[in-house]
Amino acid sequence: QGLLRSDSIPEVGEDAAATVGMAETLSEEEQDELRKELAKVEEEIQTLSQVLAAKEKHLAEIKRKLGINSLQELRQNITKSWQDVTSTTAYKKTSETLSQAGQKASAAFSSVGSVITKKFEDVRNSPTFKSFEEKVENLKSKVGGSKPAGGDFGEVLNSAANASATETIAEQTQE
Repeated sequence: QGLLRSDSIPEVGEDAAATVGMAETLSEEEQDELRKELAKVEEEIQTLSQVLAAKEKHLAEIKRKLGINSLQELRQNITKSWQDVTSTTAYKKTSETLSQAGQKASAAFSSVGSVITKKFEDVRNSPTFKSFEEKVENLKSKVGGSKPAGGDFGEVLNSAANASATETIAEQTQE
């Protein structure tokens, strides 16, 4: 009958005055029975607290003997938590989605790289570039003289720049 009652049960630490109204509705016999039950529950709680404290002390002693310290425990907890996270369905789906996105991005970058390479080839094969390259070659042969024609474009530009700088210095010394 007491379990189905609709009145509220006071919380731990609640003011005793709040329970006075409830005590008036119980018979003396019911109150005695509840007091005995209360004492029994409090005693069980105290016993469980003592057992828990003893177990925690024993646990600490075992860890000390095994050389397990707080940092190692933290590391183990993080590892276990990470394993728990990676085994979830949400993580697996997210990982799979990101992997697919990475593959698509990689394919897109590869295709962009191919397009850029083709454009550079088109520019290099264009008549304007060929004309510019011939002019640089002519300049190189006039300035360099005995060096064989050819080489890569970077060498040609460096050679032309050096020749131009040499001509400028020669003109300044003549003045």
